[in-house]
Amino acid sequence: MRLSKLLATLPPEQGPLRFARGDDDDPVIRGLGYDSRSVAAGDLFFALRGAVFDGHDYLQQAVDLGAAAVVVDQIPPGLDLRGRPAVVVHDSRRALAPIATRFYGDPSSELTLIGVTGTNGKTSVTYLVESILKTAGRRTGVIGTVEVRDSDERERAINTTPESSDLQRMLRAMRTRDVEVVLIEVSSHGLELGRVDGCRFAVGAFTNLTQDHLDFHGTMGAYRDSKALLFGRYLCQGGMAVLNLDDPSVEDFVWAARRTDARIIGVTRDPSRSGGVRLEAAEVHLDGTRARVRTPAGSLSVVLPLVGDFNVENMLVACGIAVALDVEPSVIVAGIEACPQVPGRAERIEASNPDAPTVLVDYAHTPDAVDKLLRTLRPLAQGRLITVFGCGGDRDRAKRPLMAGAVARWSDRIVVTTDNPRTEDPLRILADVEDGFVKLRRIDVDALDAATGAYALVPDRRAAIQAAIGIARAGDMVVLAGKGHEDYQIVGRDSLPFSDRDEARRALAARGRA
Repeated sequence: MRLSKLLATLPPEQGPLRFARGDDDDPVIRGLGYDSRSVAAGDLFFALRGAVFDGHDYLQQAVDLGAAAVVVDQIPPGLDLRGRPAVVVHDSRRALAPIATRFYGDPSSELTLIGVTGTNGKTSVTYLVESILKTAGRRTGVIGTVEVRDSDERERAINTTPESSDLQRMLRAMRTRDVEVVLIEVSSHGLELGRVDGCRFAVGAFTNLTQDHLDFHGTMGAYRDSKALLFGRYLCQGGMAVLNLDDPSVEDFVWAARRTDARIIGVTRDPSRSGGVRLEAAEVHLDGTRARVRTPAGSLSVVLPLVGDFNVENMLVACGIAVALDVEPSVIVAGIEACPQVPGRAERIEASNPDAPTVLVDYAHTPDAVDKLLRTLRPLAQGRLITVFGCGGDRDRAKRPLMAGAVARWSDRIVVTTDNPRTEDPLRILADVEDGFVKLRRIDVDALDAATGAYALVPDRRAAIQAAIGIARAGDMVVLAGKGHEDYQIVGRDSLPFSDRDEARRALAARGRA
């Protein structure tokens, strides 16, 4: 496709502001790129400004590798364009989305897109809805935190919501493979940075809003407003909004949805509310939940195979999405009951030895998620609840003591460790966490088994997991919180191999041998 055709899609507010002429002002564009390391001959390269790196610093590398043209916020001094044109715009990231949409042929217009946003529960909701739609015989794709997948292809996810050019590429590839419906986890970053520009969602769903990402958004109000963009900007005209009525901020999402004349389907745990989807009864057990749910089509009795009371809320949102898509009630029930274990979400690690404790791995990394996780697991533990957790570096510091407070509220034994420290000093992170242990004292890990009202500090996460599982008895429950499905640990700028699930299996095996 010619460069001029792609530039014609830019809205007036994007420009181009200036065009630096080259030997060929209208080259054929064979691909789109924003990572200078992977540029191929004929690509249109976008210099994106990020939190850590600035693509403008790598323009020369992109040109040297054969970029046919570049899109920039400004042309750096000393750049040798080698006869290639440069397009100057207000914001190269915002320019990427409409150009990618044109380049890949506007794939969302050929698909039914379902967007799920909220602080917690997005991944579990997409797994549940995917299972329902597969049961209904619909060819379904998922783009989310764990991976990007459909029935024919899988690839590891980098961000919860991919960069706009990657997202459009994925949607086109899925449509080529005859996918009909795509479920997308839509993050606040993805909405605020315009990664979903060019997407039109038939259904948008809101799970909940609790403190997270304030390092990026600054305030809870700004964080909420970014989430609400899914309903106020990206829903199809007359689309469907599935909203958790039990969340205190839901009215802001109702208001946003009404701006696009969306039909609202409310979901709630309150059986006295009328209409929508509501919970009538639920019995939560360690092997799953038996629930009765009222929908506009009648009452459903369902066995949810996912652990935890918080998954009841996720199930209600999934039911709301299914109702929005006119799925038959019997198919909703069958789809929920067929849902596989969601990786790293209250995932039980099996052990062969009979005296092993119950070990669960979960992605909970916000105060609300940790509180909900431990609160629902506390009555399911036959013995002690032992929690291993940490907090990520280069992220919202204010949530660290709040997470510690939630852990202290429900746990019998606590091991504090690293999460993904990134470029931050791990000991500083741990000090922030300790500020939340108001009534607890720090003790040596070797004394933790016999102690009460105390916690241990073990910076090495592998050693922390070994210590927690090592002191656990049959009937105890060990919860490894924070990293969930992740198979890496980010230390500095390096991503090192590390999996809570693998480490738990090793610790359980070592315990069995002992």
